[in-house]
Amino acid sequence: MEFPEGKYAWIVKVGEKGQFVIPKEARDMFDLQPGSSILVLGDAQKGLAILPREKQGELIAQIFDHLEED
Repeated sequence: MEFPEGKYAWIVKVGEKGQFVIPKEARDMFDLQPGSSILVLGDAQKGLAILPREKQGELIAQIFDHLEED
């Protein structure tokens, strides 16, 4: 399956303790090292999103900007 440039998808298995391994290609791409902090967001309808620390502030700013528009 081909994806648009800069878009990726990986399939991982969830272990007995609810853990999963982020694929090496993704860890390298986002410079995730042991001890890195990631943000996991959940939406009952849309699923899960995982953001590296560098993107967390950007997303939170977008959320607050959107809330101010309402």
